[in-house]
Amino acid sequence: MPELRVGTTVRMTKIDAELLRIMVCPVIHAPLVQLGDWLYSTEPATRRKYPIRDGIPIMLIDESEVTDQAEFDRVMAETSNTQEMRRRER
Repeated sequence: MPELRVGTTVRMTKIDAELLRIMVCPVIHAPLVQLGDWLYSTEPATRRKYPIRDGIPIMLIDESEVTDQAEFDRVMAETSNTQEMRRRER
């Protein structure tokens, strides 16, 4: 799914909820959450994030980044509702 452009503004691409439900971190197989143009592993031991480029999740370990603890904590707090909904669906 390509990015949506409005004038000169670029909006982030929202990954389909069904696809996000089946995707996992390739390192530890933890669930992922999306914040902006990144998919974050929910595993605190790895704290990895994966970029979304041109609407495509890049799930290569070599392309991922390790976030610092403060960023990981912020993302997990901001996406806690999403994580809770995914747990209920399983």
